[in-house]
Amino acid sequence: MAAAAVPPRGIRRLCRVLLFLSQFYILSGGEHSQPLAQAVKDPGPTRTFTVIPGAAESTDIPPYVMKCPSNGLCSRLPADCIECRTNYSCVYGKPVTFDCTVKPSVTCVDQDFKSQKNFAINMTCRFCWQLPESDYECTNNTSCMTVSCPRQRYHANCTVRDHIHCLGNRTFPKMLYCNWTGGYKWSTALALSITLGGFGADRFYLGQWREGLGKLFSFGGLGIWTLIDVLLIGVGYVGPADGSLYI
Repeated sequence: MAAAAVPPRGIRRLCRVLLFLSQFYILSGGEHSQPLAQAVKDPGPTRTFTVIPGAAESTDIPPYVMKCPSNGLCSRLPADCIECRTNYSCVYGKPVTFDCTVKPSVTCVDQDFKSQKNFAINMTCRFCWQLPESDYECTNNTSCMTVSCPRQRYHANCTVRDHIHCLGNRTFPKMLYCNWTGGYKWSTALALSITLGGFGADRFYLGQWREGLGKLFSFGGLGIWTLIDVLLIGVGYVGPADGSLYI
């Protein structure tokens, strides 16, 4: 019986030794595994890149460059492509010379086809709103009456043409006479008034259907209204109902 009890004691000792060795291995391995795990999980220092807006904007093309011809004469560049040192003390209507410089990203040449940045430009001393009507463009108004007494005006915003140089703001307000057409012909209205005016055909053509009905049912006011309309349309006093001008 004593001999039979020996193997269990030896097995127990062996298990204790193995348990001790496993715990020692775990403790010794855990110390090395923790830095390893940390090295795997730690991505290292984070690098931050800052985008400077000025650097991206510096590559953008200014909007005025689209109006500036490349390698053209500097003296013929549009006003939006140059900057001039103007003098408002010049005499109105007299020729004057100003020193100008091309804007950035604009290239031009002189008479000898050499690159140039500074040049002089000749112009007439006057403000932009003093230019003739052919030198600027204005907004149109189709809601005002062109045929009225007195003749109506409307507020318009005008812009100087690109190749015209002047003093002051290139965009300015101005009062203009109503001047637009709806496609009505004066000759057609006069012909209808002479031939079919007794039936109100001239008034119907001009869009004045109330007067047209009055002439139709009164037979042209017994001819008197017809003669009066011939005279009024002939001198241009009676026009289209929408207030536009004749063609």
